[in-house]
Amino acid sequence: MKLACVVHRYGTDIAGGSEAHCRQIAEHLAARHDVTVLTSCARDHITWRNEWPEGRSTVGPVTVRRFAASRQRSLHRFASATELAFSGTATEAEQEAWFVENGPELPGLLDHLRQHGANYDAVLFWAFRYAEVWQGLPLVAERAILVPTAEDDPLMRVDVVGRFFARPAGCVYLTPEEQTLVERRVEGPIPPSCIIGAGLDPVTVVPTSDDTLDAALVARGVRAPYLLYLGRIDPNKGCGDLLRHFLRFRAEAPGRRVQLVMAGPASMPVPTHPDVLPLGFVDEPTRAALLSGTRALMMPSRYESLSMVLLEAWNHARPAIVNAHCDVLRGQAIRANGALYYRNFDEFTVVTGRMLDDASLATTLGQQGQGYVAREYRWPQVVAKLEALLATVTAHGSRRQPVAPTAG
Repeated sequence: MKLACVVHRYGTDIAGGSEAHCRQIAEHLAARHDVTVLTSCARDHITWRNEWPEGRSTVGPVTVRRFAASRQRSLHRFASATELAFSGTATEAEQEAWFVENGPELPGLLDHLRQHGANYDAVLFWAFRYAEVWQGLPLVAERAILVPTAEDDPLMRVDVVGRFFARPAGCVYLTPEEQTLVERRVEGPIPPSCIIGAGLDPVTVVPTSDDTLDAALVARGVRAPYLLYLGRIDPNKGCGDLLRHFLRFRAEAPGRRVQLVMAGPASMPVPTHPDVLPLGFVDEPTRAALLSGTRALMMPSRYESLSMVLLEAWNHARPAIVNAHCDVLRGQAIRANGALYYRNFDEFTVVTGRMLDDASLATTLGQQGQGYVAREYRWPQVVAKLEALLATVTAHGSRRQPVAPTAG
């Protein structure tokens, strides 16, 4: 098949969940299909500033076509659009304006879909909140597969999303919780779908202890035992709450040895503290070493459609501590029996203390998580589910009538 994957950013150095998910799926589909990624020239998801050159390139086994953003995001206009769209009184046009202000605005990509969309057997879109998906999917709705990466946040409650979720020819969900969340909002026939999560290859897990911490990590200031946050350091990911909880936890137990290591690009200040170590973006070997050596992964986000880094931790036989306010994270934790979860600081203190003090518990949870990943998230299973959905969508594509695009 000839496939297109549409995503807001693309590259091996992009630290974003939906971007990484798209890249992994595109690369695995490229083993059997002709895959082209249609994306922006942006590295930064805050400004959408054009940094890569426009045009065609190759990233691994995938052809990439980049299109320039027509303007950078105005944070002032975006804040105003957000306040209005989520007010409960916004018109449909005002709700639609939120997606435009969120960006990126890629007129060249939209023109490409208008002129060449029919040349693709299927077009996969990540994720529904971005402008190029909101504007682009209706142009090829009869052959579109949406990977919504939907989270239970205020955007899910605006009126216009219900009809949008009925437009694609198929949907790919990351968890059962996401499928339920989206399908409750669909206004019209529910598209065929599959739940795939994310694919992972087995890793060779080398048992480590506090005394055998990777020397390269020690050289960068990591010391055992440590808790690990891995990903964008951003208030929207719960990092502010995580830092406040951890620093209070340390203040109330000054004799306890523990470090919080935060690996990823930061879009918020990280307080200077002897037990908080921000490493910035890390390469794959460092990422693997951090996962292998941590006492537990920390996932403080309230809004997730799937936590890929949680699956990675389990793949390394490491347990996690997750925010119970997020249905997806709590559901993953329960299904895998590989994590503890908390709702407030008092519960954070209890579960963090247990994970640090009971090495046997941490080991058992990590091993159970690893078994769950092996059963559910190996690439052969993931690709087989995707291939079945692609076959369904392409078989019915010629009989499906295109849906008129949204206004604006």
